[in-house]
Amino acid sequence: MPHRVPRKVLLLTALIVAVAFGAIHFPALHRRVQNLARPARTEEQARREVVQPPIATPTDVNVKAQIFWASGVSAGAMEPVEVELALSGDPVRRAKQLIHTLIMESPSPQRRTLPADVALLEFYLLADGTAVADFSDTLATATPSGILSEQTAVDSIARTLAANVEAIRRIKILIQGQDTDTLAGHLDLTGFFPVRSVPESPAPTASSGPPGKAVAIGLTPPQATGKLGRH
Repeated sequence: MPHRVPRKVLLLTALIVAVAFGAIHFPALHRRVQNLARPARTEEQARREVVQPPIATPTDVNVKAQIFWASGVSAGAMEPVEVELALSGDPVRRAKQLIHTLIMESPSPQRRTLPADVALLEFYLLADGTAVADFSDTLATATPSGILSEQTAVDSIARTLAANVEAIRRIKILIQGQDTDTLAGHLDLTGFFPVRSVPESPAPTASSGPPGKAVAIGLTPPQATGKLGRH
């Protein structure tokens, strides 16, 4: 009479096999799920990562930066996310690193404030704290038209710079090197957007107020003490 294996032994053996199978295959499955959850990278993003790789400088130091993306809970609001970054001590390069992170590292598509395919073409900084950020035309063509979405895009830039770059007082937005009337039909881009309030009484060419509201003054302040810094 053949020996019969107890049912408990069979169940225990099956359980051990299942656990071993899971231990082998679960990590790969988990990685696959994570990859599916990530926003799809467009050809433009992949090209930009080659043409414009992340900026690294000899003065880079790891810091916990505050990056402003759209809020995950309150529609129309923004909230800072603490991100550990290697940031340069040079304010121009530091600003470029921060804007690159703002574009490329959004926690989710829903929290994105700038188009995924936009590129920061150049960034300048005057001695008086006036910054000029020149973006590709994707900033205008891919930002959803509407005062809220346009305001959010500029506010995210201004607030991210305010939280992490002491030298910047205000910022001018250019598209393909050109002054533009509006971002996508609503938000006025002809002036400057305050980034950080000036502690003392501002000069006639400076502006103060909350980030995100343009102040219409000339691109080159009268009697400017510095030249555009390009790095």
